[in-house]
Amino acid sequence: MLVHTVYFWLKPELTAAQRADFRCGVESLATIKAVSQCFVGTPARTEKRPIIDDSYSVALTVICRDVAAHDAYQVDPIHLAFVNSFKTFWTRVQIYDAE
Repeated sequence: MLVHTVYFWLKPELTAAQRADFRCGVESLATIKAVSQCFVGTPARTEKRPIIDDSYSVALTVICRDVAAHDAYQVDPIHLAFVNSFKTFWTRVQIYDAE
């Protein structure tokens, strides 16, 4: 199994409609055939602690069965369209992959 976690920091000047469009775009990644599971969220309203980074705007976690599925996800037309459509919306992206 491969866990692909992506954190997005969106531009502060985005409108509510643009943020909603971005969320829909992220959620569309769940339809990629190589994806076993997909979770999308925003920072939780948990107690503030020094070890928690809640500075991001949207988090995406994609579960793939293996590295080959992850690699297929990366070049899937849905993924490529998402990146192309929304890359101007963020100021930073941080990715963590784990096996």
